[in-house]
Amino acid sequence: MSQQEFWNQKFSRDGYLYGRKPNSFLVSCSSNFKKSQRFLCLGEGEGRNAVYFASKGYEVVALDASDIGLKKLEALAEEEEVYVKTRCVDLNEWEPSKKYGSIVTSYLHMYKNEREALFNKIESCLKEGGFFVGEFFSTNQLNYQSGGPKDIDLLYTVDDFLNAFPNCTKHKVEELETNLEEGNGHQGKAYVIRVIIQKN
Repeated sequence: MSQQEFWNQKFSRDGYLYGRKPNSFLVSCSSNFKKSQRFLCLGEGEGRNAVYFASKGYEVVALDASDIGLKKLEALAEEEEVYVKTRCVDLNEWEPSKKYGSIVTSYLHMYKNEREALFNKIESCLKEGGFFVGEFFSTNQLNYQSGGPKDIDLLYTVDDFLNAFPNCTKHKVEELETNLEEGNGHQGKAYVIRVIIQKN
């Protein structure tokens, strides 16, 4: 099953699977982001993060493999009277052509053997001084029932980030337990990795 088929199945249900509110960790990092520079959301799904940051005055581009998710994003943006540029693309096939001051993601599903290529793309299209910020499910999430994949190859370790981004400063690569309240899809105690990485 392709990424598009997988996520279209999830996002074809009524409502917003992970809610309409943005990921709280990404919001807490807002002081790192510059409104004068392009803002990129990866694996953005139904758009809760993209629409939030657009409402705060950022020029937001959102990428996702699911055309159904992006249609829901566009409906949410219209409801909130903001604009988000969307592009339907599998991140394995994404070829960045622009530079971004901020790149964010929450709970991105990317197989372990595909991450190096994606992280290289992220680093290459970050502007000097720009930030990559994300929250990811740790491999320890297998012990929790709050959401996320049950395939360990789709879960992350601290070393995935420490061993990547050679031209960046890693301000935070932290593994911790948290409590999720994100729609029906993410509810309860979870084990996550939070990263704040800045291009040198």
